[in-house]
Amino acid sequence: MNKEYRGVWVFAEQRDGHLQKVSLELIGKGREIADKLGEKLTAVLLGYEVQNLTNSLISHGADEVILVDNVLLKNYTTDAYAKVLCDLINERKPEIMFIGASYIGRDLGPRVAGRLKTGLTADCTSLDIDQETGNLLMTRPAFGGNLMATIECPDHRPQMSTVRPGVFNVPCADEKRTGKVEVVATDLKEEEIRTKVEKIVKSLKDKIDITEAEVIVSGGRGVGNKEGFALIKELAEILGGVVGASRAAVDSGWVEKDYQVGQTGKTVRPKLYIACGISGAIQHLAGMQESDYIIAINKDDSAPIMSVADLAVVGDLYKVIPEMIKEIKAQKFSCEI
Repeated sequence: MNKEYRGVWVFAEQRDGHLQKVSLELIGKGREIADKLGEKLTAVLLGYEVQNLTNSLISHGADEVILVDNVLLKNYTTDAYAKVLCDLINERKPEIMFIGASYIGRDLGPRVAGRLKTGLTADCTSLDIDQETGNLLMTRPAFGGNLMATIECPDHRPQMSTVRPGVFNVPCADEKRTGKVEVVATDLKEEEIRTKVEKIVKSLKDKIDITEAEVIVSGGRGVGNKEGFALIKELAEILGGVVGASRAAVDSGWVEKDYQVGQTGKTVRPKLYIACGISGAIQHLAGMQESDYIIAINKDDSAPIMSVADLAVVGDLYKVIPEMIKEIKAQKFSCEI
């Protein structure tokens, strides 16, 4: 074990001056890993005029924040962020580096690992420490989600992983918690950035991040067809939630990949998860079984989803859901009166 490298780092991703939820999830897990190793937890924050985000990182568990505030870091570019992060790692030598498996993290992680000539385990769903070696144990789905592989990086440092959003809880903030904020200058030059952001145009497409939703109504193979998801959507909307789907529904072309829940989709932790016509393959259960309350609607009372549900409804979803919608509307109407 190379003790030239010490400490646990988390890349604190921000967009438009707002911390991404996965960054706080990683602060929570990073705190746990750092405590097992007896090391400090450091959040690395890159951007422009983002000093106000440092307090949140400390209150959620970071011991210190390294802040690089530069106008060239205002918008994410691979060249700029990779150079600054690699320079910091080469100088400070952290033992572990966590990056969220967001669109930015999936781009940044491999570039940084390649430059540092170290390993990277992508899209992790579990992290732990080997008590004998002190190495990081990084677990991710393999072979299309049919098995889970636990990977170590014993010979190179830092040990790096990108981590799937939603698999860890956001820790409670402790506003009394104190930590160190270190502002670090960078020698980054504009000519080192091979791409230039001319304009940022927000997509008009109705895309919802299901990992942020508090209520999810998911449909599976039992929905039967694409048209059936109109009923799923109606129930989701009346509950103030969003639509989810199993891999079978996505593979059938009924729903877009962005709404897939499971090992090969997204991991979610809503307050309410309603599974409609989903049998409950282990890959799907891995992506939603940490939900606060689970309702399963299925014709088959022996389907695996029924055993993990807090409330299992045996019946035809095309009969059950309309009744649910009718009752919810009636309750809302009586409350308004």
